[in-house]
Amino acid sequence: MDEATRLQYLQAMGIDVWVPRHQADSEPMAIEAHETTHTDSQQAWTDLQQQVSQCHSCDLCQTRTQTVFGVGNRHANWLLIGEAPGQNEDLQGEPFVGKAGQLLNEMLRAIGLDREQVYIANMLKCRPPNNRDPQADEVAACNGFLQQQIALLQPKIILAVGRIAAQNLLKTQQPLSRLRGTQHQLDGIPLVVVHHPAYLLRSLTEKAKAWEDLQFALSIYQTV
Repeated sequence: MDEATRLQYLQAMGIDVWVPRHQADSEPMAIEAHETTHTDSQQAWTDLQQQVSQCHSCDLCQTRTQTVFGVGNRHANWLLIGEAPGQNEDLQGEPFVGKAGQLLNEMLRAIGLDREQVYIANMLKCRPPNNRDPQADEVAACNGFLQQQIALLQPKIILAVGRIAAQNLLKTQQPLSRLRGTQHQLDGIPLVVVHHPAYLLRSLTEKAKAWEDLQFALSIYQTV
């Protein structure tokens, strides 16, 4: 797809295109692949994905179409974590698709990243009915899977996408406004909280804050 067609496609869906405000003076940022010390790393990912697909640890297994394991570069330095699959994700088996996913892609492009360069996962691997908020027992049931994904990936920075993901990952009830703009830590890994793209689609005036979050995350990444 050429650039003009891509822009027309996004405009037709009502999604603004995010572009960097300033062209970086340095060479384009690239994602460095991690050198794994485990020769069976790929098999570990395959085994974990199979475990997720067969999981019956909570009642969500009864209503899902399929599990949503995660997608992206399994050697990425950036890990994005959302809350749970929605209807589109449940049908397609991939996190952050549809309009919210398209906007997330543009948010990444704004800081020089392609979707294929990062890894994207959710706290929950199954869709809650009617897209309701995840329950504590569901988060607990999936937590082991997420921790294994983090351990296999060994990212240099984590983006908690949206309030619910941020509060659960950081084990806090503080509002998103208090969590933004601060460098947190998750098991020794820098974590930055950003707005969920679905929220931005409903609150266009908040995009300036989202841009600030992305710049803040990039500045932290460049120091690690």
